[in-house]
Amino acid sequence: MISTESPTYYTATRKYNLSFPTLDHDIEADVVVIGGGFSGINTALELAEQGVTNTVVLEARHLGYGGTGRNGGQIMAGIGHDLEKIRSSVGEQGLKQIFEISELGAGIIKARIDRYAIDADFCHGYGYLGFNERQARTLRQWEKDFKAINPRDEIRFLGGSEVKQIIGSDAYGSALLHMGGGHVHSLNLLLGEAQALVGHGARIFEHSPALQVTYGERIIVRTGRGSVRASKLLWACDSFLNKLEPELHARTINTYAFQMMTEPLPDELIQRISPIRGAYSDIRPVIDYFRVTRENRLLFGAATPFIERIPMDLKAWNRALMLKIFPYLKNVRIDLAWGGPMATSANLFPQIGTLSGRPNAFYVQGYSGFGVTPSHIICKVLAEGMLEGSARYQLLRSVKHARIFGKDHFRPLLLTAGKTVHQLSGFFNGRR
Repeated sequence: MISTESPTYYTATRKYNLSFPTLDHDIEADVVVIGGGFSGINTALELAEQGVTNTVVLEARHLGYGGTGRNGGQIMAGIGHDLEKIRSSVGEQGLKQIFEISELGAGIIKARIDRYAIDADFCHGYGYLGFNERQARTLRQWEKDFKAINPRDEIRFLGGSEVKQIIGSDAYGSALLHMGGGHVHSLNLLLGEAQALVGHGARIFEHSPALQVTYGERIIVRTGRGSVRASKLLWACDSFLNKLEPELHARTINTYAFQMMTEPLPDELIQRISPIRGAYSDIRPVIDYFRVTRENRLLFGAATPFIERIPMDLKAWNRALMLKIFPYLKNVRIDLAWGGPMATSANLFPQIGTLSGRPNAFYVQGYSGFGVTPSHIICKVLAEGMLEGSARYQLLRSVKHARIFGKDHFRPLLLTAGKTVHQLSGFFNGRR
């Protein structure tokens, strides 16, 4: 298994020296949140901004230990992988509303950074990249769709030699530039948000794993040395749920993604790689994604496209993918490589709502690899649901999510089959 203790780009370049105590006594709260990643901290912060400040966040390890601290940092449009997969749940009008909601993420993140003066290296500029003519047609349609709901930002299709205006690679024949997107230092963003949350009066406890939950009008969450009694609970563990809540455990399956970072590169080489100093991904069903960092490094990430497996040598595996895109980096040193699990749902769309028969026990999970930007959208909507409710909360919670049978015994087989089907479907929807 891959070690989730290995250093990452984010832990190596964190700017906030925050730490929080371990819960060692019994306390009361209005809301208790299990999970100290983007989902838990952002929902608690959304609630705090609405006046609900008697909130407790319990993190089993340290803030950002999970997917929040081991991702690509991409700020991109969208929520799920393919909204067509949820059409039967929400209908045509609902699909349109979700597409409109999906463009809110970058704005929410930028407003949060500005309001709390968070030092998270936000940089504008995103490129969606196509290899062939089918993907070029898809990107042309995306240009129309994105412009229809976002008239503010520069969004334009690039073909042929124009692609070199934003990316220094011969691998791509088309691109869609979206200057409303970009990239961010995920861990510093999270820690800045956590600092803001504490400033509102909420309490955070690290190294305080939830061991037992007793449901009722007042929910009790017990840790190793203390407990929280609260009126409402939020499960926000995603891929680190560890079977704590069977109903949620049954609805996602963990796959793995892997990232690496190069040594610091000269300005001229960074300019060649990325004239816009931006973030990028292709549009295949299982994407490669990459970006340049403030320190002039290239951060490159991917997942296995068909067979679910963990490469033996992450540096070598990621490096081989990087060289397919940037062969002129063959002499560049790889300083770090890391990876980790991500909770995937059957329809590749995030899950929010309440547990069956437990109206005060909320949950959010299943970002399926797209969590940085969608988590900020989803958690704003979830907070509305935890307060007085809203039409868009009812819309998102209405999306049906299937149980994934056999996941504990046949995880690699199920994921390999799912990836294969997902890739094949890409030929029919212009993604491959």
